Amino acid sequence: MISESKEGWVKMEHHHGVTTIEFFHPQSNSLPARLLEELTHAVHGAGNDKETRVIILRSAGEKTFCAGASFDELLAIENAEEGLIFFSGFAHLINAMRKCPKFIIVRIQGKCVGGGVGLAAAADYAIAREGADIKLSELAVGIGPFVVGPAVERKIGLAAFSSLSIDATMWRNAEWARRRGLYAELHAGTDELDESIRRLAETLAHSNPEAMALLKETFWTGTGHWDHLLPERAALSGRLVLSAFTRNAIHKFKKK
Repeated sequence: MISESKEGWVKMEHHHGVTTIEFFHPQSNSLPARLLEELTHAVHGAGNDKETRVIILRSAGEKTFCAGASFDELLAIENAEEGLIFFSGFAHLINAMRKCPKFIIVRIQGKCVGGGVGLAAAADYAIAREGADIKLSELAVGIGPFVVGPAVERKIGLAAFSSLSIDATMWRNAEWARRRGLYAELHAGTDELDESIRRLAETLAHSNPEAMALLKETFWTGTGHWDHLLPERAALSGRLVLSAFTRNAIHKFKKK
């Protein structure tokens, strides 16, 4: 376990070559800076662990996989430097998932918003349950999906990413996400979801780790510049979050 508190936690478990990383936050599994940092460390650690063959990333609960950035922390940002630091948390996590030499299976049991869509897109294989609808709501609060954008566009294409980004208040259902490649599989219920994840993880745990690492490297060809691109995108979001428009929009969302 990395941490556990009433303000959220990150846990790690390892069984027979499979390392499971689970996160939780009481506000719909949103991600404050601390959880982003701990998830990044967890991915790094599992990726460097010789006993780990495959990683499962999941969140606790049944309703929401991840609600994205923590609104409380967004409102607490007072200057561009603090904004850069916060949004760099998403940049570091996505880059950690990208560079991790182990395949990462992401379990999507519920809705994905903003950064949650980014985590699904940064997965090597996302398995979802019906009802795991998606929305990139950043523009609706005056920012934009700048940091997660490269991962989402890589997975679903520019046209679909543009649609999600522009119509930022509209939910797309899980079948929409599956058809466009964000989800590799879609299952009717939790039992089917978990059985599929168990089967794939067990198969990969007995596969050649060198072959899997090389295969993953080929999947992510052409993304080496993300080490610089994503922090640059984080600076854009960090500046925009200071605007009166964005602060007013976030306050309105919090009241809903």
